[in-house]
Amino acid sequence: MLRNQIDKIRLLFRKDRESYLCFYKILGFFPRDIQVYQQALLHKSISLRSEKGRPINNERLEFLGDAILDAIVGDIVFKHFEGRREGFLTNTRSKIVQRETLNKLAVEIGLDKLVKYSARSSSHNSYMYGNAFEAFIGAIYLDQGYDRCMEFMVKKIFKNHIDLDKMSRKEVNFKSKLIEWSQKNKMKVSFELIEQFLDADYNPMFHTEVHIEGVSAGTGTGYSKKESQQNAAQMALKKIKNDDAFKAEIQAAKERNHTTDTPAEEETSAEEECLIEQENLAEPESAETDSHPTALND
Repeated sequence: MLRNQIDKIRLLFRKDRESYLCFYKILGFFPRDIQVYQQALLHKSISLRSEKGRPINNERLEFLGDAILDAIVGDIVFKHFEGRREGFLTNTRSKIVQRETLNKLAVEIGLDKLVKYSARSSSHNSYMYGNAFEAFIGAIYLDQGYDRCMEFMVKKIFKNHIDLDKMSRKEVNFKSKLIEWSQKNKMKVSFELIEQFLDADYNPMFHTEVHIEGVSAGTGTGYSKKESQQNAAQMALKKIKNDDAFKAEIQAAKERNHTTDTPAEEETSAEEECLIEQENLAEPESAETDSHPTALND
């Protein structure tokens, strides 16, 4: 408290006091080294260089923030869900630190308006704001330490933007859910990679289509094959839930396909069981290295 009062007095004599006030509104405290926060919001497309020729962007801070965020969220989840098993805790943490959640948080606290990137950088880069959020956590850690990071996450993020109990129940593995549905309804589901291309920043992207009984059920695009499949599966699940005409179409296709080929139906069911087992054993989407568009292993 005293430290903040002193910083407020010093702020009156700073030329860049508007920047300090902007960060104060987000953080709830004044930065000591404002440059590290500014760097956290520099996308690599800016292409700035230091006097020694080293790139100036938020990638290193993103790496640091990712590790700090995992520890902090793990701590919070562990204490909140007393007695719950390791698998549940891991999945809940993954739902919080996944890019979809971090992107949303970045927008809700106003970081998206502060991120600087080149005009030629892809506007549909779904990772930019989530990466900036991680880098921002790295900046807090370097500037103020771990305890201040924890305070920021508890008071500013979890208190205002995250319902832990609701988050723990959130379904994020859409592919697994679709395969479970197909098993229950004895329908064949298949995923097809339609194309692979480069975005405006030359990052590999994947476009996948999912079929149910040979009927196109949805498409998805992502920076990994798995992400594109998850997005396609999510679209398919929405159609199954909301589109009666689509449900009638796949039911009719099922009847046509399965009328004369009962053994094939049993074989498909076994294949689906194998697929869902692999899905359940796989690491959560947010924990993969391919969550970063520049580090794909697919």
